Amino acid sequence: MPEAANRWARVRIFSHIGLDLGACLRNNSHMSAGLDDVHLTRRERQIMEVVYARGEATAREILEKIPDPPGYSSVRKLLGILVEKGHLKQRSEGKRLVYSTRKPHGRAARSAMQRLLDVFFAGSVEEAVSGLISLKRDDLTSDQLTRLASVIEDAQKNNEHNATE
Repeated sequence: MPEAANRWARVRIFSHIGLDLGACLRNNSHMSAGLDDVHLTRRERQIMEVVYARGEATAREILEKIPDPPGYSSVRKLLGILVEKGHLKQRSEGKRLVYSTRKPHGRAARSAMQRLLDVFFAGSVEEAVSGLISLKRDDLTSDQLTRLASVIEDAQKNNEHNATE
């Protein structure tokens, strides 16, 4: 799966299971990971999700992807705010402005996963993994389950190796 499609699939999974990470973040501003995301409105978070999923996007492309979209000028205004807040950067491409994130996708994903783990699973990796597998049990292929088992096995070996040092 291409990277942009893969990122969009992850965003859809979080939306599908009904997690409103932004509401959670507003109520848990003491968390150390990703404090810069605490002050995003619902619309700003939706825009950021689209830009992260696509890698970069124009106002029109964002408008097409967000649910119950506001008007075009509202999206442009929100993009300007996100640039001012330092979340997005813009570049000109002909007459269009193309927006991309300032924070690399991998760093943002790790930050979001840490917040998800802290807020919804009290820091328990076991609970988080079990919950995700239970949620998507019928959708997981044999290959995916084998890869997950391999990741767990590698972590277990690493843990045992570290315990012997």
